[in-house]
Amino acid sequence: GLGVYTLLGETLDDAAGEAFDKTAKLLGLPYPGGPQVSALADQGDTTRFTLPRPMLASGDLDFSFSGLKTAVLTLVKKHQPLDEKTRADVAAAFQQAIVEVLVTKATRAVRQAGLHRLVVAGGVGANRQLRTALSAAGASAGFTVYYPELELCTDNGAMIAFAGALRLNALTGAVLHGTLPEEVRPGRVFNVRPRWDL
Repeated sequence: GLGVYTLLGETLDDAAGEAFDKTAKLLGLPYPGGPQVSALADQGDTTRFTLPRPMLASGDLDFSFSGLKTAVLTLVKKHQPLDEKTRADVAAAFQQAIVEVLVTKATRAVRQAGLHRLVVAGGVGANRQLRTALSAAGASAGFTVYYPELELCTDNGAMIAFAGALRLNALTGAVLHGTLPEEVRPGRVFNVRPRWDL
């Protein structure tokens, strides 16, 4: 329900979308990086380079993609100057690593929660390889995956703003009764916190 969540896992540093954007920059691709890396990866060989699968065997549902980004940086530096084939192969290896981690952790989360549905949201949810792999994992493990239309798979800012508007609307009654929490009272000034906990 609104404002009632169970946090199963979270990123410890870079989110998947941030990792795509930073890898795109390393490969000389424009922002936003996800679609650019994905398009380049379609031309690459996933077997040429082996990149780490961060926290795949951690036993929990948390993520960490900063080490993967560092591995890409090391690879890019080692192969300077990058030719088009190398850029595509790095993109393919990177995308495959991200997808494997996301699919493995999502499958574990669904199983751990005892659910049969998985809803994908956010910009990385537009990635074709991720959609294909998640759908296959769902079919194999007995859960259904739901995706928004591609044009709705953008930055989560709009989703977060909408969830905030719903939450504030739910608190309207609290305003009338003087029980609105201090941090959201009208006229309250606060700093933006980009890494605010759920």
